[in-house]
Amino acid sequence: MIALVPENWDSVWMPRHQVLTRLARYFDVVWINPARGWREYWHPKGGSHLQREEFREVLPGFTVMTPGRMRPRFHRPRWLRRATLAQTLKDARAYLARRETKRLALYLWRPEFAEALELIPHDASCYHIDDEYSFADVARPNDPQEIELLRSVDQVIVHSQGLLKKKGDINPHTALIPNGVDYPAFATKQAEPPDLAAVPAPRIGYAGVIKRQLDLGLLVRLARARPGWSFVLVGPVGNVSGKEAVLAELRALPNVHFLGYKPVNQLAAYVQHMDVCLMCYEVNDYTNCIYPLKLHEYLAAGRPTVASPIASVLDHSDIVTLARSEEEWLAGIARALASPSSFESERRRRRAASYDWDILVEKLARIFCERLNIRWPVDVTMN
Repeated sequence: MIALVPENWDSVWMPRHQVLTRLARYFDVVWINPARGWREYWHPKGGSHLQREEFREVLPGFTVMTPGRMRPRFHRPRWLRRATLAQTLKDARAYLARRETKRLALYLWRPEFAEALELIPHDASCYHIDDEYSFADVARPNDPQEIELLRSVDQVIVHSQGLLKKKGDINPHTALIPNGVDYPAFATKQAEPPDLAAVPAPRIGYAGVIKRQLDLGLLVRLARARPGWSFVLVGPVGNVSGKEAVLAELRALPNVHFLGYKPVNQLAAYVQHMDVCLMCYEVNDYTNCIYPLKLHEYLAAGRPTVASPIASVLDHSDIVTLARSEEEWLAGIARALASPSSFESERRRRRAASYDWDILVEKLARIFCERLNIRWPVDVTMN
């Protein structure tokens, strides 16, 4: 399996990190880091000056390929861009051939990788959609190039009902596999991190990228309305375009605490020691297409959760408190603080356990076996 992904392996963990590392239990997987521009390889001051191509097996059956100076990225001319990508794919296939791989699946995680389908022979192809890539608050028609890709691949995976509704009728082989959780990591008790321990209780927490899709103005109002509550944000600051002033206002409040980026193996400890967790998204056509990773991470930790009524959360309204107005947010948080319940915590954990990544990726592995004409489970272990 060759996976074309939009970021380096060593970046912030995304759903594809969770999916592809687990698929390596069934197939040999090569994750191809995005190639850098030619100047970075060949200019003396480039960040990857004269870097060679590298294959690094970081887990059994899971290899990270880093294209080197002979495989840079070109935006134009088109023939040169295609030629370097074709050679990168050929190198990845040769690596898999040395591991006695018998069949090849191309696994595309962005529309811009569509031309790979024409550049290397393969036995199956999959386009995995984990976001609405227009990122538009108001829905736009599907991009014609994406429609062409959807029609071209053997399998499409979408992460949410919103994406299924918008794109699911283009390819008859479209499956909904939502985002999951590393359940053992978030359900197993961990020590309280020192920087969180320094924050006064009660702690009202958000764990994830801080971005413009969050209702940062709501957080400002909530923090001002309840100065005795500590609002804790754990995660890096991403694209907040247009909300820089609101973010600065939020940072200035004395009961708001930004703890910054945490590695994936530390994140569970922060979530477990929140009193209430938040998913404070604005509700629009874009957020109705997302499936937040943090949903089942919060639940696996047993934490009471208050959320905006985005589409992917509605199916969990029996276990997640939905809030539409400032008053409902304050009341929902207050109720969670007033009545902590071990029974409810166990209900949350049971729900999250059914979304463990191991369960979801097994479904995905079965789909790939069907597309590759491999019997399940007799011939499944190909690495």
